[in-house]
Amino acid sequence: MKRITLKVGSGVLTENNAVAKERMLNLVTFIVKLKKVYDVILVSSGAVSFGYTALKLDRKKHISKKVLAAVGQPILMSNYKALFDIYDVDTSQVLMTEEDFDSLAHIEIFRQIIDSQIEHEILPIVNENDITTISEQVFGDNDQLSAHVAHHSNSETLVILSDIDGYYDKNPNEHDDAALFKNVTKIPPSELQKPDTSNHEFATGGIVTKLKAAQFMLDQGRQMFLCNGYDLTSAEEFLIDGVHNKGTLFSSSKG
Repeated sequence: MKRITLKVGSGVLTENNAVAKERMLNLVTFIVKLKKVYDVILVSSGAVSFGYTALKLDRKKHISKKVLAAVGQPILMSNYKALFDIYDVDTSQVLMTEEDFDSLAHIEIFRQIIDSQIEHEILPIVNENDITTISEQVFGDNDQLSAHVAHHSNSETLVILSDIDGYYDKNPNEHDDAALFKNVTKIPPSELQKPDTSNHEFATGGIVTKLKAAQFMLDQGRQMFLCNGYDLTSAEEFLIDGVHNKGTLFSSSKG
């Protein structure tokens, strides 16, 4: 089967400093459907935001963010396990850093782990290990992590489930006439240099890190699909029905 990497952000998984239980169940149900068609790898944010549901620390403080991640990672994984258990789907936790992708030996180990888990019908759930690492060792956002995971796991497509419907010509939260790009083959370099535009307090980077992830995928001859994670209709239409109604497809071809 074709292989895809699915990335979901903190904003989709939490709401008002609590677990967004209905959205999380919808996500899990969707992934179960996908597994009938694809080999699936999940890259999930949420450790810090889930930690904050249990412990109200100032996430802007460097050490507090690490403490929240340490508290939140098992909460995140236990929520996933409880939901995937409904469908008898086994899951695993894979924690990575940017440094892991600088080593051919580490990349090969990562590939073997992912291949073996998928072969045994286990869903790999990947997150960045930002608890004991220093800033030089981490991506800082899971958008770019997911692009590296997709490439090095030989995924044909990276799908990013976000709080927006796709990539617009201007900020849709500020402009009513913002137009959605359905197909993008080239990203202007200036777009990759813009500041953080995240809409969620526990998110990092906003559209800029998604564009950087898309550029990485394009550079590798792969594709990325950016769509709404609150409403999974666009993702399901694109991945299961083969219909592109909403969402942005970043691909080297105009197909």
